[in-house]
Amino acid sequence: MREIVIIGNGIAGITAARHIRKRSENKITVISSETKHFFSRTALMYVYMGHMRYENIKPYEDWFWKKNRIDLVNDHVKDISTTERVLQLESGKTIAYDILIIATGSKSNKFGWPGQDLKGVQGLYSFQDLEKMETNTENVQRAVIVGGGLIGIEMVEMLLSRKIEVTLLIRENSFWNNILPDQESRMLSKHIREHHVDLRTKTELEEILSDDNGNVKAVVTKGGAQIDCQFVGLAVGVSPNVDVLKNSGIETRRGVLVNEYLETNIPDVYAIGDCVERTYELPGRKSIEQVWYTGRMMGEVVAQTICTTKTKYEPGPWFNSAKFFDIEFQAYGNVGNELQLDEEEFYWEHDGGKKAIHFVWNKNSKIILGINVFGIRLRHEKFDRWLREQKSIHFVLQNLESANFDPELFKRHEKEIVEDFEKSMFGIKSTVA
Repeated sequence: MREIVIIGNGIAGITAARHIRKRSENKITVISSETKHFFSRTALMYVYMGHMRYENIKPYEDWFWKKNRIDLVNDHVKDISTTERVLQLESGKTIAYDILIIATGSKSNKFGWPGQDLKGVQGLYSFQDLEKMETNTENVQRAVIVGGGLIGIEMVEMLLSRKIEVTLLIRENSFWNNILPDQESRMLSKHIREHHVDLRTKTELEEILSDDNGNVKAVVTKGGAQIDCQFVGLAVGVSPNVDVLKNSGIETRRGVLVNEYLETNIPDVYAIGDCVERTYELPGRKSIEQVWYTGRMMGEVVAQTICTTKTKYEPGPWFNSAKFFDIEFQAYGNVGNELQLDEEEFYWEHDGGKKAIHFVWNKNSKIILGINVFGIRLRHEKFDRWLREQKSIHFVLQNLESANFDPELFKRHEKEIVEDFEKSMFGIKSTVA
C-alpha cells in the first residue's frame, strides 16, 4: 500500500482523491491551508449574495471523508524535499509520501500598484478572500473593480446585491474584448451599463490612495481621474500558485511543467488543475487553462495513471461557460476576438440585446471551428461531437434545433437564425424548415 499525498483540496485534488479511492486501497492524505473541507469555488459569490450558506457549497457531508478513508490535514505546506520524499508543514509536522500530487491552484494577480496592499483592497479566489470581502465591504458606499474578466463581473454583481455603487475599470475598448469579438463585447458592455454600473473603458489603474488610517479612500487612473471609493477589487486574472515549489527541484515556468501524463520532471510527482502548465501542444487549447472542468478531468486522468493504466490528458475541444448577470454564456471550440484570414463568421443577435450566437468556420473546408452563444442553452454533447467530427457550418445550422437545451416554454430562434444566415451569406431566403 502506497502513501499518496495531495497538496490542495480544490476540484482537481479532490477528484483525484475520490478516483484513487475508487480504484485502490492506497493511503490518501489531502493537505490544504485554505479550508478543511472541499467546497465549490464557483459558488462563493452566492454565499456573499445570501443565496446560499457555506454549508450549502460543500458537495460532500463532513463524514464522507472518514467513511472513504481520505485523511484531511488542515495545514500549510512550507517545504518539499523530493529527494527524501517528505513535506514540511507550517505546524512543524512532516508527512512522507510515495506519490505526490500538486494541486495548489491559482492566486490573484497583483502588478505592483502603489497602495495595492491597503485595507479594503483585495482579489477574489479563496475562501479567505470571501471572508475578507465580507469585512472589507461593511458600510461601504462605493467600490471600484479593476479588470474586466469573469472574476471582475462576479465581484460587480456581488457588490450590487448589497446596493454598493460600482465603477468598473477596463483597459479594453469594451468588456472582455481581449477574449470576445467586438459584437459580443459591445452587447455585454451595454448590458453591464443597464445594471447601473459605471463602466469605464480604455482606463487603467495608476495608484490606490490611502486615508489616515491605512484604508483605501480613492483610486487614480492613468488618465489622472480620481475616483473616491472605500473598496477596491483587483480582478486582473490569476496565476498558477507555485511558490511552495521554489526549492523543490520540480520544474516550473509560469506553472508546474507537466507532460501528457501530467508527470513533472521528478519521478512519482504529478501536477493537476490551475497550477499546471503543459509542455505539449493540444490543438485549440492553451498551455495553462484555469477552469473548473479541466481540473476535474485532470484529477480523473491522474488517478487512472497511478492506479490502473497510464493515461494521457486529452480534454478534446475547448469549452467554457459563465454568466453575466442574467445572460448565460457558452463557448464551444475557438472563436477568437479577431477573425483569422482563413476563417469566416456569422453573428446573430436578438433585437432584445440579450441573446446572440456567433459561428466561425474554415473558409475553404467550411468545417466549424467554434461557437459562442449568449442567452440560449445548447447541449454540450452535441457541439463537442460536431467539433470532434469536423462537421460543416451547414450541418450545424441544419441540426441546430436538436442542440437546443432551453426549457419547454422558452422561445426558440433557430428558424430566424438560419434565415438570417442564408440572407447574410447568399442573399437568399432559407430553404431550411
